[in-house]
Amino acid sequence: MKYGSIKAVCFVILACMVVMPAIGDGQTVDLTSIVLESFNGDTVHEWNDGRRPRSFEFSWALNASKFATRSTDSDGNEVVFPQSTYVKAWPIAVFGFNRDDLKSFGIRGRFDRQGYNWIDVYPVSGDDSTPFEIPLPGRVQYFDLWVWSGNMDLYIDAMIRDYQGIVHTIHFGSLAYTGWRNLRAHIPASVRQEKRVLPNHAGLKFVKFRIWTQPIERVGDFYIYFKQLKALTDTFETMFDGDQLADPDIIPGLWSGGDGLSGSTGRQ
Repeated sequence: MKYGSIKAVCFVILACMVVMPAIGDGQTVDLTSIVLESFNGDTVHEWNDGRRPRSFEFSWALNASKFATRSTDSDGNEVVFPQSTYVKAWPIAVFGFNRDDLKSFGIRGRFDRQGYNWIDVYPVSGDDSTPFEIPLPGRVQYFDLWVWSGNMDLYIDAMIRDYQGIVHTIHFGSLAYTGWRNLRAHIPASVRQEKRVLPNHAGLKFVKFRIWTQPIERVGDFYIYFKQLKALTDTFETMFDGDQLADPDIIPGLWSGGDGLSGSTGRQ
């Protein structure tokens, strides 16, 4: 092999040694399973999004399409569907027996007509009825939810909002089964969770669940129960000199007269 060829090969190897660490760093992931909601009746929810612990306060409310039943009971009181409550029940395959500290979120639906009826299950802030969109940690790859069904021909979706304000529908699938089942929904790569410019991370927000009835399914009375919504998410953040200046939680304080920060924020 000629000297010039050997020199060229060495140059290529050296270039690869320089480029490969940069590529690998951009592809580093730290997948973490985070419980977003236990459906245990708590209003305060805490988790770590990879930068620092977060705390949010919200509960759950229901809404339905126009054929949801409204009736009057024997005492003359109006009865409105859908209804919700917390019950002492849970998937034994996950939590075992003899638990006094667990509940699940129950939904009771009833419609006056068959068709593509829907029930929305959405978070609201505190005791208020104002819809609250849950900021999701990291770059979410999957949702994981335990759902009890009575073998009804229904199906369930989740709706999430990206940083551009676009709402995406994520499919959990059919509820045509009996008892508890773990449902998983994949977040496709087409849902943007990063920007080219700093700050790169552009997190999603959880908007709501939507439960649909199939047109041929009876809708006189049915029950569904939720337990433990989790997100499988990449919480890795690359550290660099001045990374705190790209932290959306720190920027407002800096520009409102807060103290400047030096060094890294310690993100992992």
